[in-house]
This record gives sequence, structure tokens and C-alpha cells, in this order.
Amino acid sequence: MGKAAKRAYTGAPSSSKQVDAAKHLGSVFKFNTDLGQHILKNPLVAQGIVDKAQLRPSDSVLEVGPGTGNLTVRILEQAKNVTAVEMDPRMAAELTKRVRGTPGEKRLEILLGDFIKTDLPYFDVCISNTPYQISSPLVFKLINQPRPPRVAILMFQREFAMRLVARPGDSLYCRLSANVQMWANVTHIMKVSKNNFRPPPQVESSVVRLEVKNPRPPIDFNEWDGLLRIVFVRKNKTISAGFKSSSVIDILEKNYKTFLAMNDEMVDDNNGSMTQTVKEKIGTVLKETGLAEKRAGKCDQTDFLKLLFAFHQVGIHFS
Repeated sequence: MGKAAKRAYTGAPSSSKQVDAAKHLGSVFKFNTDLGQHILKNPLVAQGIVDKAQLRPSDSVLEVGPGTGNLTVRILEQAKNVTAVEMDPRMAAELTKRVRGTPGEKRLEILLGDFIKTDLPYFDVCISNTPYQISSPLVFKLINQPRPPRVAILMFQREFAMRLVARPGDSLYCRLSANVQMWANVTHIMKVSKNNFRPPPQVESSVVRLEVKNPRPPIDFNEWDGLLRIVFVRKNKTISAGFKSSSVIDILEKNYKTFLAMNDEMVDDNNGSMTQTVKEKIGTVLKETGLAEKRAGKCDQTDFLKLLFAFHQVGIHFS
């Protein structure tokens, strides 16, 4: 992934300069809203987001979607260095121009390209005015970093942010909620009105604090994700209903055969007997855990862990 520039800036602009810069940029070229380009123009909100990160002078910070640098310049005031990943070459050029010749010039590195496909350097903190179409991939890329950040301060569409923090029984509680909350502690810290952006998005935004759990829970990510994909297909239906799908049975049967082969056990599938065996195992697990008639939308982490452990005990796996 190419490095567009190595530039930095240490002095935050005045409020009027920041707003004027946003207006000027908008007149120079059209923002690409398909890339989620909504520039944060309110300096008080920008400063508030950076302050929430509680940066240390020794911190290396990753910024996703820096745009024209309204967050970047404030981060550089407090951190050791910043790596900014920007998709749009025009934005990268504007940011490079903005920081050229300033005292912190050598402390900013711009990586030009798709964040999801970019190999990331080590970083202590992530701050992002997130391009909304990469919200979920961004969260899981951060969670699955070999050395995850100490904290991430992330701005998302309001509904997505509220899904991240939703609890069992909440209307927005979903697979995303249960999955992310296994690996990280997430808290809602700030609402941001759409009027604080140029151009204004169609929806309101929120900022969350995400702190990846350390040590990491001793659970296979793909197993956990695989189970949640099944039980949350229809979160208000019973959990047993999710396991009646023929496609789910086929996947679990294939996984069960793999499990038997890896453990040097005979795989006997005469007259479809393996399918029946898998169905019986599923039924037994759901009955013994007492979760057959429960709804995923009302189950908590303990319930899902109980279910996953019980399936593993009988050789049923999800990845």
C-alpha cells in the first residue's frame, strides 16, 4: 500500500479558519459522499473527540479517514506521531498541503488506500471520523489486530453506534452487539449533530469508546461468530428455529465429519445417518442447555457461551 506523504502539523487552527477551510475545499472539488466524505467542521466537537482519547506524549495514533485534517492537527498537538489512512488522493493532497512546513511535519505519515486492505503499523490509539460504509469492517479489524490499540475513539452513524452498545432485550441488540461485546468494552460518549459536518449527512452521528479486552477471551473468533450467525438469523424467533434450516444442518454436518476425521474416528454416513446424528445432537444440546425456546435478542453472553461449550462437548463446531 503506497505512502502518499509524510507531513505533520502541530498548531490547531482557529475556529473561523477551520470553517473557512471547509467552505473553500467544498468550492474546490465536490465531496464524494459515496466514500462517506462528511468533513467535521465544528472545532469544539473535533477537540472534544481528541480529548476523549486521553492521549499521552508517547502515543502513536492511527487516524482513519482524516479528510482535511481537522482532527489530525489536534491529535498531533498531544501525540508522538500520527499515521493517517486516506482513500481519496485529493484529501491526502489537501492534508499534505495543510501541514507542509510546520513544526510537526515529520510526525505525520499518510497512507493512501483502502483502510480495510492496508497493512497497519503498530499504534496505541485509534481515532476515526469513520467513513460509514466501512463501520463494521473497521471495528473487527481493530479487534483482531495482533497488538490491538489501548483505546479507539470512533464516530459512526447514530444507529450503528447504538447497536454496538445495545444490551439483551434492547430493540437494537443484534449479532453485532453480542459479537463486539465479547471482545471489547464499548461505551457511548458523545452525540454529534449532522449540522456539524460539511456536507451534512442524512443521519445523526455518535462517538463511542472501544477498548479491546486484554487478555483476549480464550475463545475462537470464528466459532463464536459462526454460532451468532445462526442464532441471530431471526433474533426474535426461538434459537431452535435457527437450527432447523437445511443449509445450517449441512454446514454443521460437514464440520462434524471434519471433527471425526481429525480425531481418527470412523465416518459412517450410510443412508443419511450422519444427518440424523447431527440433528439429534443439536436437539440434545438445545434441550439440556434450556435455550431451545429462548430468543437470541434476549440472551446474554453467558447464554451464548453455555451453548457454544455444549456444542463443542458433542463435537459440533461452527467454523
